[in-house]
Amino acid sequence: MLARLKALRTRPYLVALLLGLAAQTLFSVHIDRPSRIMFDEVHYVPAARALLDLEGPRNIEHPLLGKELIGAGIMIFGDNPIGWRAFTSLAGTATVLAAFAFVWLLLGSMRPALVAAALTALNQTLYIQARTAMLDVFLGAFLLWALVVMLWAMRGTPGQVKRRWTGAAVLLGLAVGTKWAAIPYVALAGLAFILLRLRDARLAKRPLLSALSGKGQPHWPGLATIPGLLLLGTVSIATYFLTFLPAFFYQQAPLTLAGLIPLQREMYALQTQVLQPHTYQSDWWSWPLMLRPIWYFYEWDQGAQRGVLLIGNPVIMWGGLLAVLACLWAWLRSRAIRPLAVALLWIASLAIYIVIPKSLGFYYYYHLSGLFLCLVVPVAFHHFDRGRDKGREEWFAFAALVAFVYFYPIIAASPLRDSQGFAYWMWFNSWR
Repeated sequence: MLARLKALRTRPYLVALLLGLAAQTLFSVHIDRPSRIMFDEVHYVPAARALLDLEGPRNIEHPLLGKELIGAGIMIFGDNPIGWRAFTSLAGTATVLAAFAFVWLLLGSMRPALVAAALTALNQTLYIQARTAMLDVFLGAFLLWALVVMLWAMRGTPGQVKRRWTGAAVLLGLAVGTKWAAIPYVALAGLAFILLRLRDARLAKRPLLSALSGKGQPHWPGLATIPGLLLLGTVSIATYFLTFLPAFFYQQAPLTLAGLIPLQREMYALQTQVLQPHTYQSDWWSWPLMLRPIWYFYEWDQGAQRGVLLIGNPVIMWGGLLAVLACLWAWLRSRAIRPLAVALLWIASLAIYIVIPKSLGFYYYYHLSGLFLCLVVPVAFHHFDRGRDKGREEWFAFAALVAFVYFYPIIAASPLRDSQGFAYWMWFNSWR
């Protein structure tokens, strides 16, 4: 048995398959609970139905891709809770696998990669989004896989690098085609590409202008900097616009090429409009502290009182903040670039919401940041453990599992004792 477990360390594809099966099972069990539309499904399920019937524009403040994927689930599994949420559950599984692949490529070690996947699956916000017909789970899946493919593209022959880089650009375009919140990540990807090239030139004691060349580069060999940036931009933009293809076939007010850019302006106006105050609104600084979770559902359903509270796993969300500080300390102390990179991912994901023009914020905007914490934690443990296999990260993952089991009844719409049954889990008044 021990020999078989050791063999798995050199077979990441088999491990990924097992992880995928486990994650999909977790996200699929009782996915039809609640049996009715909950929270923002009220916007996206009707929009997906309209897309299937090609009726006409609906929910135009967001691009089409996420609603197209929800519609695909309805087309395959029917217009029911399973159909609404089928593809979101697949996106949740894809997110778990992306976390595994990212840490595996970054560190080349199975232990932290498995911990990253486990924490991602136990991250309660992913669990809930994977079982809710909303857009954010697709956004996270596409963005994480874009990061994975960019990381994969850092190594390989020049021909491989270009193909993988193009694949990353396509995934970024699909992320933007899901939700405009992905746009800053396209810019950040280009910025990271430039900064890493400049760092490589400095470490090699070459002129900084050599960073523009694709020759002799330790990362993305054969890909010159300016052509690489142009490829990233043009492919991601082209992919984004291709996601609007169904709109050209609407029965009412079909989209035209001349109307494609004006539509973007209309979407921007809707995205930046000043909205009325909302019960569940919250500020960006409160999200890491989990001060204001969101009740996606709290009603009598299928013969019982049920609830779905969008709340993060406290072990991951609060413990992850310490891991961010640890990664920053690792860089200050020893200039460790990998811990710094994942810490900056989390910092940038939160900083975006300080800048973008949104009149209201909600805790589910923190979804991507929560995913990045699941990468930060194992990277921090790996760095400070220094290969001594003390197993501290496994204990952290076990604590996250205990918290997940504790919160399970109010994240999985399980039957509650009565209408006040939720009070058991309300640690703070702001959680009510």
